[in-house]
Amino acid sequence: MSRIITKKKIAIVFTGGTISMTIDKATNAAAPSLNSEDIMSLVRHIRDFADVDLIDFSAIPGPHMTPEKMMELSKVVQNLCKKDDISGVVITHGTDNLEETAFLLDLTNKTEKPIVFTGSMRNASELGYDGPSNLASAILTAISDDSKNRGVLVVLNDEINAAREVTKTHTMSLDTFKSLEFGPLGIVDSNDVIYYRSQTFEPMHILSESINPDVHLLKVASGMDSTLLNYLTEKKVAGIVIESMGRGNVPPKMMDGIKNALSHNIPIILVSRTPLGRTMPSYGYSGGGLDLKNAGVVLARNLNGQKARIALMLAVSKSKSVNEISDIFS
Repeated sequence: MSRIITKKKIAIVFTGGTISMTIDKATNAAAPSLNSEDIMSLVRHIRDFADVDLIDFSAIPGPHMTPEKMMELSKVVQNLCKKDDISGVVITHGTDNLEETAFLLDLTNKTEKPIVFTGSMRNASELGYDGPSNLASAILTAISDDSKNRGVLVVLNDEINAAREVTKTHTMSLDTFKSLEFGPLGIVDSNDVIYYRSQTFEPMHILSESINPDVHLLKVASGMDSTLLNYLTEKKVAGIVIESMGRGNVPPKMMDGIKNALSHNIPIILVSRTPLGRTMPSYGYSGGGLDLKNAGVVLARNLNGQKARIALMLAVSKSKSVNEISDIFS
């Protein structure tokens, strides 16, 4: 008597991106053209491994994804994860800002079920179109029991990375998504999902029902002053993220603008423009990390600028208190 094996059901949410694009003959440039059925028809034999529900959420390029639409997507995924027959969720997304949307879902979803982002670096008109293989690997990752309780994952080029740790590192390379400091969590090899390590950080959750997009990201360069900071303060923005130099330092002419913003109860989160390492209050000179911390700036340790901005958008939607926002990041 043969044994009946029940396949897991995975919801696949399509948002657009290069994975959904072909070359438009009129412009000779890539544009969205493929729907979910078109893309899935190229993923050979995947239904031997999983049952799939296809959801066309949007058909937009990555740069068209807004924080508000990210929150809408998060709520769709939350509802999918509540369904007993859904074992996990896979999301296709444009790679330009995939890490931002993935991190937002990591912050706003608290579930043991795997949530996996994927995409492609080449469109369907190019030789070596990587969309189908990336989608297949993402589905295999989502059905693996070992993927439970790992937060949101990002799977491209057969590597599994944590949403908090991963970033896009190259404009065209197929292995562009890297966890630079710690390496991938695991790999997909010959249909096997293999994990080498757990996440480096404790999970960070900001379970907000809304998001405030009025948070701005400033990148520090030599000789910068307070002009932009004072402008943002005058505009009464909700928050500011500063990509500082090195260990967490800024030119001294920025300090007046930073103190001005803080005096108006505008939270400032400090990250580094350097891709590896933490921000720390190591330097005591004017504009140094200790000077910034003493002024009330919150050091976000290993987060990069774009992810710290996402987190601050959620934090300011929950609280107007700089101290409470500091506690969220701590």
